[in-house]
Amino acid sequence: MTRFTVNNQPVEYRMDPRTPLLWALRDASNLTGTKYGCGTGDCGACTVDVDGTARLACQETIGALEGTFVTTIEGLSRDRGHPVQQALIAANVPQCGFCIPGIVMAASVLLRTNRNPSEGDIKEAIPNICRCGIYPRLVGAIEQAARIARGDEALDAIEAAQPPQTPA
Repeated sequence: MTRFTVNNQPVEYRMDPRTPLLWALRDASNLTGTKYGCGTGDCGACTVDVDGTARLACQETIGALEGTFVTTIEGLSRDRGHPVQQALIAANVPQCGFCIPGIVMAASVLLRTNRNPSEGDIKEAIPNICRCGIYPRLVGAIEQAARIARGDEALDAIEAAQPPQTPA
């Protein structure tokens, strides 16, 4: 049995300790926001926060995470109110959305450790692959997220971030 905390909830996985975190999250915890992209650690779609570090869930075994704190996209913000989510939505960055959870998680870790990242810092911290080619808007959106997180800029993207309401 492997025990650690996922999204501020203690969990105990009764799985082989060699099981990749990605599959424990998706299959045992039903946290499907963490995406399976390549399985080799190259694409970043499965990025999660482990004790304040961006880590690839496809490359981490649950046995190696005993006692750690893991945050997935579901645990970051249920209402899409995190500054990174707000800025990406405001800049119309998401396209198909498959890579976005991993990018958001990598960016949230970056902004927690670097409140004023340069373009180079952002590109280094977010090596995620996006098939849709969001890169031109991504850096600017993360710079804006940093300004929001620092309180230098207000963004009323909470309303824009809410799912559209369907007429009754």
